[in-house]
Amino acid sequence: MTITIDTTKPSLENLPNNYLISLDDYSAISLMGEEQSKYLQGQVTCDVNELEQKSLLNGAHCNAKGKVFSCFRLFNRQQQHLLFQPKSTLEGSLAELKKFGVFAKVEILPADQLSFIAVVGEQATEKLKTKFTQIPDNLTPVIQQDTTTLVYIAGKVTRYLMIDETENINTLMTSFEFPVFSSQVWTLLEILEGIPSLTLQSDNEYVPQMLNMQAIQGISFTKGCYLGQETVARMQYLGKNKKALFSLSGENTGEIKTQVIEKQLGENWRKSGDITSIYQADNGQCYIQAVLNNDITSSTQLRIKDHPASSLSIIDLPYTLNEE
Repeated sequence: MTITIDTTKPSLENLPNNYLISLDDYSAISLMGEEQSKYLQGQVTCDVNELEQKSLLNGAHCNAKGKVFSCFRLFNRQQQHLLFQPKSTLEGSLAELKKFGVFAKVEILPADQLSFIAVVGEQATEKLKTKFTQIPDNLTPVIQQDTTTLVYIAGKVTRYLMIDETENINTLMTSFEFPVFSSQVWTLLEILEGIPSLTLQSDNEYVPQMLNMQAIQGISFTKGCYLGQETVARMQYLGKNKKALFSLSGENTGEIKTQVIEKQLGENWRKSGDITSIYQADNGQCYIQAVLNNDITSSTQLRIKDHPASSLSIIDLPYTLNEE
């Protein structure tokens, strides 16, 4: 069964009304076993005990110093916890989870047997209704239908995750008759929604608040101890965090080789932060996610360090930062 993937990189305005995304650059960590919830609760920033009620959580996995290995969406599939994230962060996070997991009744593995695709667009919901008897929504964002797990991703654009074994996913993809894009388009949507997507080398660099995890309900400040909890709490209650995650856009930036973003100070330019993920459309439009000093405003002049003529604008995010 041959799946044709459109490898072009359209700008936001040039994306079709409906399409699929083959999420080859994304996967998940799977936790199974008697103590899977108890163990994970002591490792990540979100309250795993809320999963039964909410069914979908944002979260981060940190080291002992509170620096982030990975940001993920957590949901269940067939009695296992799945931490869905870019493959770029999966290996490091998996190794750390397994390191401490030997002391608990839990099996921790990459979800290599599963494939992930997204259905996006105005007719995504109606199309899914022709194939499944139940469709996830804001109230019930995760549904298991036969062998397929469906996850509703709230945001400006309607989108769903579909998770199943590869053969079943391929069958679903061919039945949709939507164009299929590469996983870079998913990264574009994450950038626009302000969801941390650490697709570039940035692990062990940031505490969760620098990635806006508190703004997307990815940190529980009442759950008790977990790895890195002291640093995360100190950042929250002592107001020590001076950085935040921003979404930016620019044109004609050329090939970007550095991750450094600079801001103008008088006649000089100084480093303001680093790029965490990037999407460069074929028409020259560029969409960037970056951790910058949180005093940045819409009037701040920003550029990419190795492109002095570039100019970046801030994209409004669908949430506000909670600094209380």
